[in-house]
Amino acid sequence: MSRHLVLLPAPEAEWAELPESEHEAGMRSHARFHEELAEGGHRLIVAGPLEPSAQATSLRPDGRGGVLATDGPFTESAEQIVGFYLVETDDEAGLRAVCERFASRGEFIELRRLAE
Repeated sequence: MSRHLVLLPAPEAEWAELPESEHEAGMRSHARFHEELAEGGHRLIVAGPLEPSAQATSLRPDGRGGVLATDGPFTESAEQIVGFYLVETDDEAGLRAVCERFASRGEFIELRRLAE
C-alpha cells in the first residue's frame, strides 16, 4: 500500500473573487472526488483546505544554530497550495485515473507519491 499527496495549487486572490456559483461547483467536484476515491477502494486519510498563505509562518535555519521566522506570504508565484488530500491505495493506476477525472472537471492538482 502506498500513500499519495494530492496538492491543490490555485491563485488565492482569483479564487477568493469567484462568484458563489463557482465555489458551489467546486464543492460538488470535491464531493464527487470523495465518492470516486471510495468507489475505487482508495482510502482518504486526511484532507482539508489551508488558511491563506498570508497567514503562514516560514521557519528556516539562520546559519548560526537559530531560526529565522518570517510571516507569509513567501512566494512570488501566482499560485499557492490551498488544500490537500492524503490518500492511501494499493492501486496507483486507479488513483491516477480518479485524479485525472477530478482534474478534467476544472481542478488543478499535483499528485505526488510519498517517499518510503
